[in-house]
Amino acid sequence: MIDKTLNYVFGGDFRYKTLAAGRTDAMVSANNAAFELFLEKPISDYAEFLTQFNYYLPQDIRALSITEVDKDFNVIQNAKLKEYLYLFAHGQKAHPFCAPIMTTFRDVLDIELMVIGAKLFEGLHNFKGYCSDVTEKGLYQREVLSCQLIVNTEFSASFFPEDTFILRVKGEGFGYNQIRIMMGALVQLGRYEITLEDISNSLKPKSGITMNFVAPASGLILNSVVYN
Repeated sequence: MIDKTLNYVFGGDFRYKTLAAGRTDAMVSANNAAFELFLEKPISDYAEFLTQFNYYLPQDIRALSITEVDKDFNVIQNAKLKEYLYLFAHGQKAHPFCAPIMTTFRDVLDIELMVIGAKLFEGLHNFKGYCSDVTEKGLYQREVLSCQLIVNTEFSASFFPEDTFILRVKGEGFGYNQIRIMMGALVQLGRYEITLEDISNSLKPKSGITMNFVAPASGLILNSVVYN
């Protein structure tokens, strides 16, 4: 949609290229993301461009700011920190309006146990068992700088369940479906289907354990991308 909008703003004969900082699956939201725009000619008025760009973007996309960078900048390689949130509730079926941004797990979960389990993901671990489409060349030794399961105080709506929660994960980068599978493992922990020891063992360097529950996409939010 961004490329289609730019094509309309610039006109069909104007040459440009875009590069996104990361991708999200269908049904995943992005609260703050970034893309790099390569142009043959400079933009003369950033404020006017941003106004026109936002005017033609669809309702569910809004450009927040634009910053000029030098030719050596790379929007993917220069990203130093990404933060993902997973918004969820449990023990009931929520109002249908929640569906686009929140997952409701119908079973009653042991949230206190899940809070302890989330901390196990912090540090440098082997996350091969938490990624989809695993290959021999994939990068699975990754560092999670912070992983917390907390009460939701950031998002609210009149139709939300009374108690909602957020899994907040920070790191330089993540594998395909890694956050959703981490969330899935915590749900299994909260259902007493696996143990804290199971999660610890699955993160060991030579672990062959594969976590097979991918949490629904609709609760996942790319919350921020931080650059130097």
